[in-house]
Amino acid sequence: MRETFHSELAELRALLARMCEQAATAMRLATGAMLSADLDAAKGVLAADAAIDEMRDQCEEMAQQMLALQAPVAGDLRLVLSAIYCAERVERMGDLAEHIANTTCRVHPDQVVPTELRDTFDRLGAITSDMSARLVEHVAAPRAGAFAELDAIDQEVDDLHADVLHKITAKDWPHGVPMATTLALVARFYERYADQAVSAAKRVEFVCTGETPTLPA
Repeated sequence: MRETFHSELAELRALLARMCEQAATAMRLATGAMLSADLDAAKGVLAADAAIDEMRDQCEEMAQQMLALQAPVAGDLRLVLSAIYCAERVERMGDLAEHIANTTCRVHPDQVVPTELRDTFDRLGAITSDMSARLVEHVAAPRAGAFAELDAIDQEVDDLHADVLHKITAKDWPHGVPMATTLALVARFYERYADQAVSAAKRVEFVCTGETPTLPA
């Protein structure tokens, strides 16, 4: 019975890691589609989001069955409950990448991002997809300190987000209110994606240590 249970735990953890991989791919592809105004690539991101939603449902179903049939305790219980929480966070990350792809579809054939902000959004896409990739490693092998590392990376995302807002609200902004509004929303999608990754990392570390991690003073 216990061998079966631990096999199910490993399967649950592997499924959550695959979700993180999908979320990283979605953000990377959504950013590429946005910066190249590639309508087909953006539509591909929209279609692929259903797979993340399905994996979220599978995680929840597996976790609920394990709670009902196995009555886990201590670290095993933390893992099962955290899987439900993290699956919701990662599913939300996929939705945020989908929102970016939707924006590309809505604006097409025009560009979402003007030339002077392309490097900033390219960087946002690289950082956030890398955060999700790091989350894959953390889910596969939880360890103390991973939450603080992702939180530190999130600070760069916050700084880039603030830089975008500063530029699009400046008096000399040359591209008009509609583009500024769109860019504010898209930058917010990246910022929220990063926040969800940090939140998931915090919960995974709790599984590892049994204590809610805190940031260094």
